[in-house]
Amino acid sequence: MHRGPSVSLNTGLPFFDHMLNAMAFHGGFTLNIEAVGDLLVDPHHLIEDTGLVLGDALMQTFEETGALVRYGHSVIPMDDALSEVTIDVCRRPYLVLEADWPQISAGNFDYFLIKEFLQALANRGGLNVHASCRYGTNSHHMAEALFKALGRSLFAAFCPAADKSKGMSTKGLI
Repeated sequence: MHRGPSVSLNTGLPFFDHMLNAMAFHGGFTLNIEAVGDLLVDPHHLIEDTGLVLGDALMQTFEETGALVRYGHSVIPMDDALSEVTIDVCRRPYLVLEADWPQISAGNFDYFLIKEFLQALANRGGLNVHASCRYGTNSHHMAEALFKALGRSLFAAFCPAADKSKGMSTKGLI
């Protein structure tokens, strides 16, 4: 995390690559993904597995870094759309996603699969994620604003805490 945006993506799903690129760029982190899956059947597993692996990487970063800021929040506009993501790095995975997609797909990517990605990311990353596409008329803009907000929220949450002696919780360690 926080090494600067260096991105190499090949999931076989150009729209998903575009979303992951937006997330990494606006999150300011390196992201290299080469994913192979049963795309001829359905991209669901590849998208979910990408979320699982990325969640594992976030958990590893958390365990190696120690005390983090813990919370991240971002609201991003994109043309007609406004999306928001709030994250708590708390080891209590939970996802709330509010999104009414006006269009159902972009190429071979169905927008409902964003929930599968976020659920897998939250579960394996130990993240409490609240994500909302507040409004929009273009699903592409709504999703892109959401992934940009996700990146910015991850950047904020995974910053090292200024005072590591205070810990991240009133209950002690997370």
